Amino acid sequence: MQDRPDGAPGGAPGRRAVLGGLAAAIAAGAAMPAQAQRDFGRGAGPVRYPDADIVALDKKRFTAPLGNSAIKRLYTGLGWAEGPAWHATGRFWVWSDIPNDECLRMNEEDHSVHRRFRSPSGFSNGNTFDREGRQIAFRHFNRDVVRYEPDGRLTVLAARGPDGPLNAPNDGVVHPEDGSIWFTDPGYGALMNYEGQRVPEAATSPRPLIKEAVYRIDAQSGQVAKVADQPFKPNGLCFSPDYRRLYVADSGSSHYPEAKNIVWAFDVDGPRLSNPRTFCSMEYQGKSGFGDGVRCDEAGNLWVGAGWVGDGYDGVHVFAPDGARIGLIKLPEICANLCFGGTRRNQLLMTASQSIYLLPVETRGAHFC
Repeated sequence: MQDRPDGAPGGAPGRRAVLGGLAAAIAAGAAMPAQAQRDFGRGAGPVRYPDADIVALDKKRFTAPLGNSAIKRLYTGLGWAEGPAWHATGRFWVWSDIPNDECLRMNEEDHSVHRRFRSPSGFSNGNTFDREGRQIAFRHFNRDVVRYEPDGRLTVLAARGPDGPLNAPNDGVVHPEDGSIWFTDPGYGALMNYEGQRVPEAATSPRPLIKEAVYRIDAQSGQVAKVADQPFKPNGLCFSPDYRRLYVADSGSSHYPEAKNIVWAFDVDGPRLSNPRTFCSMEYQGKSGFGDGVRCDEAGNLWVGAGWVGDGYDGVHVFAPDGARIGLIKLPEICANLCFGGTRRNQLLMTASQSIYLLPVETRGAHFC
């Protein structure tokens, strides 16, 4: 039987109809962008390796990026995330959600998040752990530094400095050799009592209650000593891998027009600091944002949480030991803070505004927390 031009016997499409339909489909596909409108499922778009938002500005020195890893947003819905810290024995991270007055915990194994790990948290900002695994928090509402004991008690480590009651402790680190705690007091959070009113002492001033400074708590005597007040608003801080240098981010331009967005470096001389100097500038491509949390990797590179500029800047800026910017991790939100964690200490956790991001890297954090 001969084929009809428009179809086969029984109503089946003929050869010409099939070929015509196929040609039309090919033409339509060619006119569409590659993979346009394709749904890959699971609620997240695919990422082609290497992740384009991990930028090596100096490929010879920024060797931390893995070719087959991508930035992942693990959790969102926070008010303002701050102060991540890694607990090696428990294999979990903690961080603060300041506006919601709580501290959260996330397990390494399945990235499950437990809210109300500490609630209320005293509107705490930074967190760290000492060598005994006890959590230390730097609280805005109570304007103090506290330690959570294994039996549930709360020990106040510092509420006053040499000049009087503290403003609002922000971030801190523990020195492993002598157990001393070094922390910053920039004053963010000091002017409000978190019930919508100014505290009485600051009723007539837009500035903190006392001069912003860096402090050290002696582990034996408990004495609180001021060790630096050169930064306008000392924010995040960390030690170099050998503990001979202390880095301090200065976000003072938020309140002081003459302040510069820089990270300071100090030499550590026992219980004192010396030789204050600019380590690096946060200016990048003609724009300058705030440096906030800082952490070192084993090679001595400094990783700085940064933001308040916008796309292409906000995220993490990485600086070599000589202060040169060698890498950039771009995030869609302002990155306040970061820390290395995970069993091999090669997971970079970033607290960025409302969300938590994680990136496996080809390096390790210099310190346990």
